[in-house]
Amino acid sequence: MPSWTRRSIEILAAEAARSADTHLIRLDLPAFPGIPLYLKDESAHPTGSLKHRLARSLFLYAICNGWLHEDQPVIEASSGSTAISEAYFARLLGLPFITAMPRRTSCDKIAQIEHFGGRSHLIDGTDVYGAAEQLARESDGFYMDQFTFAERATDWRGNNNIAESIFRQMEREFDPVPRWIVVSAGTGGTSATIGRYIRYGAARSDGTQLAVVDPENSVFMDYFNSGDASLRLDCGSRIEGIGRPRVEPSFIRGVIDRMIRVPDNASMAALRVLERLMGRRCGGSTGTNLVGALQLMCELRASGEKGPVVTLICDGGERYRKTYYNDDWLAAEGFDVANEQARLEQVIQSGRWVDA
Repeated sequence: MPSWTRRSIEILAAEAARSADTHLIRLDLPAFPGIPLYLKDESAHPTGSLKHRLARSLFLYAICNGWLHEDQPVIEASSGSTAISEAYFARLLGLPFITAMPRRTSCDKIAQIEHFGGRSHLIDGTDVYGAAEQLARESDGFYMDQFTFAERATDWRGNNNIAESIFRQMEREFDPVPRWIVVSAGTGGTSATIGRYIRYGAARSDGTQLAVVDPENSVFMDYFNSGDASLRLDCGSRIEGIGRPRVEPSFIRGVIDRMIRVPDNASMAALRVLERLMGRRCGGSTGTNLVGALQLMCELRASGEKGPVVTLICDGGERYRKTYYNDDWLAAEGFDVANEQARLEQVIQSGRWVDA
């Protein structure tokens, strides 16, 4: 084994050993007796998002496959959070890092990529894939390609992945088996890991179902319903990090029990609701997750059923100060947050789902 490969694996293993698990936060909402809401706080990672786990796995996968070599530039296509995490790991290994991203990506994300020594190549439109491939050719770099390899780079059977962590942290709860785990999809890697783990660990996950929430301007839910992998859109999601204009290779529809479409307006309003409930700000995809979780909690209550619902805090709100938490930006994008926030507050107070 080349000395650089051996040393790089040791560096990544040491980084993993320094990283503690993320918190599982419980919220008991009075209108939902026996239906506690848990939020797995992935913003606690060193790079501030769910993508920290993925980035480490992608680097290990590429190195152990013999694809990534010493001094080779690492290239990625991203909407921001994966690029931040990959820039962090590239710096640990002494590798240059460049990411292709939509021009509308949060400027705070771009600044964090630069903080970790990476460079952002901003493009108009949605073809970040082609731009990343071109960058890799021009620089003799390695295209990490999260959208293809996310579902296979992570060991879904365990090894402290997010699914194993959720079930382990739930073990001491009065009702330890989640009725629903609710996630959103960008690559589809998280839903693939959790969905597979639910089936693999059936002895302790029996009764758990996986729901994936999808924002506007995304083809995932349409693909889930139709099976048509050729679906394409000309525009991308306004909820950074989730929803895609094409069906990504890492999105595995067979491990998902249900999909829920969440309007972007509801995602934005849910951020304000969550800020009131928790006293902190979260990223847009967390708002999407919360809306889906609340809908499922209302359904459980209406049918007289009980049990935990688990979802994710994907990243923190500090990256979105100039967008999701900026009233001028919201108005320019046509969001009516006040009315939608009132609707969601009514849902939380009554325990009954109210359509928009």
